[in-house]
Amino acid sequence: MHRIALIALMFIAGCAQLPEGVEAVDGFEVDRYLGQWYEIARLDHPFERGLENITATYAPGDDGTIDVLNRGYDVAKGEWREARGRARFAGPPDRAMLEVSFFGPFYGGYNVIELDPDYQLALVSGPTRSYLWILSRRPDPPREAVDRLVERARELGFATDALIYVKHDRS
Repeated sequence: MHRIALIALMFIAGCAQLPEGVEAVDGFEVDRYLGQWYEIARLDHPFERGLENITATYAPGDDGTIDVLNRGYDVAKGEWREARGRARFAGPPDRAMLEVSFFGPFYGGYNVIELDPDYQLALVSGPTRSYLWILSRRPDPPREAVDRLVERARELGFATDALIYVKHDRS
């Protein structure tokens, strides 16, 4: 099993949940969110350990869902890893609270909790404060913009001192 595919394990723990005191973005426009995002920072998890150059690409699915492709470079093995899944809204489509599955019937929370007006930077959580990602449309977003998201995550109770910043040096 590919390590990046293990992301699905986090979703077994809780389906479409948010950490207490954290809210998903309202007024969400999924069409603007589709496309490729670069993982800029994350909290550590075994399913991404050792991976760099991580991207997530979202595309419209045939059945109203969202196709998900997570891709990262395994530095130790010198190879790319991929995990394909699908996402669906856990409520109204203008609220950025989704469920994602990478295998089988297991779905879990994917929550956009901060999003800039231009859909260039996003702060994403899972169902607990153990899961946090900073995503950007480009591999090198302005540092001050990333710092603002880190500060927001800190305010929401995430362990931002433990963030891992992802290297992007391969295409």
